[in-house]
Amino acid sequence: MSGGLDVLQMKEEDVLKFLAAGTHLGGTNLDFQMEQYVYKRKSDGVYIVNLKKTWEKLLLAARAIVAIENPADVCVISSRNTGQRAVLKFASGTGATTFAGRFTPGTFTNQIQAAFREPRLLIVTDPRADHQPLTEASYVNIPTIALCNTDAPLRYVDIAIPCNNKGHHSVGLMWWMLAREVLRMRGTISREHPWEVMPDLYFYRDPEEIEKEEQAAAEKAVGKEEFQGEWTAPVADFAQPEVADWSEGVQVPSVPIQQFPAGLETTAASVAAKAAPAAEVYAEDWSAQTATEDWSAAPTAQAGDWGGATADWS
Repeated sequence: MSGGLDVLQMKEEDVLKFLAAGTHLGGTNLDFQMEQYVYKRKSDGVYIVNLKKTWEKLLLAARAIVAIENPADVCVISSRNTGQRAVLKFASGTGATTFAGRFTPGTFTNQIQAAFREPRLLIVTDPRADHQPLTEASYVNIPTIALCNTDAPLRYVDIAIPCNNKGHHSVGLMWWMLAREVLRMRGTISREHPWEVMPDLYFYRDPEEIEKEEQAAAEKAVGKEEFQGEWTAPVADFAQPEVADWSEGVQVPSVPIQQFPAGLETTAASVAAKAAPAAEVYAEDWSAQTATEDWSAAPTAQAGDWGGATADWS
């Protein structure tokens, strides 16, 4: 559907995105109506989708979406978890109506139902999982577009986009590519500049993985705080206090003066007189040399303290 125009040709960066997301990897089973979109089969039994035909069908689907005057008349549906976030992002970017989650039977056929809709175009993520809206669309003559794997049934599907609709990266990338082409054909964004919206926003994320990532980030932050608190010492405050007048900075406490009676003066004088001789006794001249005793001489006999002479016990 590119018509040989260089503007609509698939770029190298688009091919790299397809290969990185695994869009070219189909299933091990093959429907007879999907044989025209298969390039070859690998040795392990996995069919490889022709990405050139994927791109051509992507442009055809984008032209069909742009042909609808009111964007709200385009209905996008995904009952599987891997495509619900991509469907919501596509609807918010292009203005389409979305049904994320379970599709209520009778939405397109039962006019009494509160959620009754009459869309002009229907886009589904998986023809096998979204068989109910496809069947109801066939009852009310609504054209349909579907992302089809190699084993997908093409009954009630008008435009089949061959791709890997099982992986969450592939599904998110296909919805991102479709939204980008729709906005380019509408003139909302330019083909000369890359789209600022990243494909990561269209990828499905498991709530358990998100919780684990948040928990790991919290533990990392706590560990970083403990590490910084252990190795970094607090900064001391060396700022000198400002004192305007140093004479006023120190407050000297006042000491009360005590009055002693007259009798205590004589008592103090007598105590000083008695202490004077004792001071003279201890005031010795240490510079004077004293006589050296002869320690080799025999000791003289001294009288015992028991009142008698020294007894000879030999």
